[in-house]
Amino acid sequence: MRIILITLLFFITTLCFSQTKVSGIVVDENGDPVAFANVIFPNSTEGTITNDNGRFYLESDQSYNAIQVSFIGYQTRDIELVSTVNYDLRIVLSEGEQLDEVVVYIGKRSKKDNPAIDILRKIWAKKRINGLRKFKQYEYDKYEKVEFDLNTIDSALIKSRVFKGLEFVFADLDTSRITGKTYLPIFLNEVFSKVYGNNEIQKEREDVLGNKNSGFTNNQAITAFVQDLYSDYDVYANYLKFFDKSFTSPLSRTGIDVYNYVLSDSAYIDNKWCYHIIYYPRRKNELTFKGDFWVNDTTYALKKINLEVTKSANINWVKEIYIEQDFEVVSDSVFLLKRDYMLSDFALNKKESSKGVYGKRTTVYDNYKFDQAKPEEFYRTASDPFDPQVFQRDSLFWSNNRLESLNKDESGIYALLDTLKTVPKFKTYYNLVSILSSGYVEIDKWNMDIGSIYSTFGYNDAEGIRLRGGMRTYFGQNDPWRLEGYMAYGFMDKKVKHGFSAKFLLDKKSRLIISGGNRRDIEQLGLSLTATNDVLGRSVASSSVLTVGNNDRLTSINLSTLNLEAEPFKNFRMRFGGSFRTLRSALPQAFNLDYIDPESPTGISSEIKQFDLTTTLIYTPGKRTIGYGVERRNVNDEYATLLLNYTRGLEGFLESDFSYAKYQFSYTQPWQIGGFGRLLSTVEMGKTTEAVPLSLLNVIPGNQTLFTLYNTFPNLDFYEFVTDTYIALHLEQNFNGRLFSRIPVIRDWNLREIVGLRGAWGQLSDENIALNSPTNIPLAAPSDKIYWEYSFGISNIFKIFRVDFNFRGNYLESPDARPFSVTGTFGFNF
Repeated sequence: MRIILITLLFFITTLCFSQTKVSGIVVDENGDPVAFANVIFPNSTEGTITNDNGRFYLESDQSYNAIQVSFIGYQTRDIELVSTVNYDLRIVLSEGEQLDEVVVYIGKRSKKDNPAIDILRKIWAKKRINGLRKFKQYEYDKYEKVEFDLNTIDSALIKSRVFKGLEFVFADLDTSRITGKTYLPIFLNEVFSKVYGNNEIQKEREDVLGNKNSGFTNNQAITAFVQDLYSDYDVYANYLKFFDKSFTSPLSRTGIDVYNYVLSDSAYIDNKWCYHIIYYPRRKNELTFKGDFWVNDTTYALKKINLEVTKSANINWVKEIYIEQDFEVVSDSVFLLKRDYMLSDFALNKKESSKGVYGKRTTVYDNYKFDQAKPEEFYRTASDPFDPQVFQRDSLFWSNNRLESLNKDESGIYALLDTLKTVPKFKTYYNLVSILSSGYVEIDKWNMDIGSIYSTFGYNDAEGIRLRGGMRTYFGQNDPWRLEGYMAYGFMDKKVKHGFSAKFLLDKKSRLIISGGNRRDIEQLGLSLTATNDVLGRSVASSSVLTVGNNDRLTSINLSTLNLEAEPFKNFRMRFGGSFRTLRSALPQAFNLDYIDPESPTGISSEIKQFDLTTTLIYTPGKRTIGYGVERRNVNDEYATLLLNYTRGLEGFLESDFSYAKYQFSYTQPWQIGGFGRLLSTVEMGKTTEAVPLSLLNVIPGNQTLFTLYNTFPNLDFYEFVTDTYIALHLEQNFNGRLFSRIPVIRDWNLREIVGLRGAWGQLSDENIALNSPTNIPLAAPSDKIYWEYSFGISNIFKIFRVDFNFRGNYLESPDARPFSVTGTFGFNF
């Protein structure tokens, strides 16, 4: 009975809030789906395009009694609608007498004969003088609304055991106007801000005045996922980046090689004569869109555009991406973005019936003002987006500043989530998702987290089987301080290890942080040329169950650190600290750290005690984070990282053994190479002055695990090359399936090709060789020639696995050299 009432309530709601709804499939006379057919309400600009399977959904607030279906090469059909809601129509198109149009518009015929492409070229010529670029200064109001919804909800789901006791949540079901699927809102975030810009000095400032949210706001992993929807994009750009993928824009200069364009119609929109152009991809499996746009006939500025990612696009976990933008006419020659809407449908697969989650972002712009000059100093400061007042705005503030009113379902989210949080079963589901995403079990009663669960089990040649347990304080994602620690036990060496750290945020504005800690553990050192003194950090190689060759070059480390860090400018961090280390081999018979020590009775020492002072500068332009506590979470990954590190060893202080200086620099940069995917590059260089023991030298990072680890050399053993002066380069190009998409059969597997090239050069002085002569491993450096490797990889195998085939380029004459290796990794990537 309850299900019947819910269904009846849902049906009544759809009638009240939408006047016309229609869905169905378009096929040809043979019953084959017609992809990219145009479906519109007659005498309007409201329409859509069928997907790869010929299906469509169309909705309007207006009342219509017919739809019109057309596609070049077929006869246009007008379909009468018998009611306001018409689902599952089957529309058959017959071949027509439009072969000349097919010759003009479809295929790789001369582009000069296509009027749609002639209009496209005029858009390219005008795009740099349209919009905000026409003014010296600008300012406007911005309202942004992000929502998450469960979708494809049917009676079977409502009756399932999963939602037993939670049936009341389905009283707020609605239907998506884009896909026609039912959905249930579960998250809402609203932000109102004022934006100021100066095109002369290329500066922009955004002052967040209000922020209101509900839902999973305390879970950092989920919040960061939501924040990823905030990625900015410009439809005039050649490529649009979503979920780490570069999609070719239909307005791109390379679009004519990727899309088919059809000049479909022309009409007045807001008293402006506009051309209507339909576009769809030439090939399957490429990162492309289908859709249409309206463009003004004099300024060649967009009035409206719709973009929908094709279902065959090589992207995981996302079934739909739909974008629509509306532009308003400010004057006869200025078209400005008025509303930007984006919908993403996250699902395990792309089947029509699969259930998932909608991620929706709506951004509305209003109250534009121009050429109101402000001093340059104005752009050097900004309001604090984490001011508590920003999160405590009352209902009157939101009533006055919402540039788009909340609909019935959105208004009910706040109350719904407040109710759900009191339901034990929902709390259980929420906690399970939180544990799997963060790796920590929350103990709310103690304000503690237990974990990480992913570090519980390990194995190495020194400890054998290793068990680890840890805890951290956690009051919320914006904690001003955090304590964290762990204990571990090795069943072979029968020793207890530990690590603990403390961090305190002293000043929120400058992000002045004091931190310190101690770790006593077994580690695989030499896995990074520019390593930092992370007290709780632990490499995969230190606990890897499966390795290649003898994995016995492990070090017993006792490390204590104290650091002071600040961020005087956005994304520029300065860290000053001191550390004291005691290092000795964990397996001396297989790998010792002996060095000549005239003050030792035997003339040889096996242990080193070292105090260092370190200054580190880190610049990450373009990096975006969430949170304002002592720990923040990264939102994006397309930013560069420049690191400059200076280390000074002080002999005699706290019985420190050596005085030396170490200079290190690294630069990591991801590059979006348009439709050719993403290139990740890293260059590292460094110099250590004076003679020091092996444990303080720079090891070219090898990799004897079966895991693919970036910035390592998979065909090098640990400590195979040791240097005091080095330079290394890593290049990894992910083509995101561009090459495989051209190969029949293989393109249906959605595989992605990866090519890697890496090299290193270094030298080791005679003084360092002499000092470390007692060690029982060979000391060699790639000084005669650059050591290099190359690899070919295939990723997205079953959507989660990547395998790399690695080849050694030279130094094959070295003892036990590995000319070839296979590594792999698991991961959930879009």
